[in-house]
Amino acid sequence: MSSLFIYANGFLLLTVVFMPFPSSLVGEHLLTNHAAPAVVLYDATMALQAIGWILITQAALKGRLGKSEKATLQIRKNCQFGIFAFVLYSVFAILAIWFPLIIAAVTTVTWIFWLVWGIRLKHVYN
Repeated sequence: MSSLFIYANGFLLLTVVFMPFPSSLVGEHLLTNHAAPAVVLYDATMALQAIGWILITQAALKGRLGKSEKATLQIRKNCQFGIFAFVLYSVFAILAIWFPLIIAAVTTVTWIFWLVWGIRLKHVYN
């Protein structure tokens, strides 16, 4: 295990343990006049989480932590999804300034996508 991978994992976990804070803000303020900052913070945190995912996949590739060529290809794919997620949630965070309710709904749909994608991957690799 490389130290770069451990630090990337630490950053990713830091974003995970921070998620309850913006989640609670969205829950409290979604249907109020203060929805925009809550949704912006939520999606910005998601963008940071995507950065953590990119860092962890890059560390795994750099440290050659994939056990096979198939695993290495999947790590590369996951890195691409991380880049996509970073761009997506960054755009969502910006758009949430003007359209917080719509962006909150679209963010929920993306969560459903990631869930379905993860279940699909589990079935492919088991």
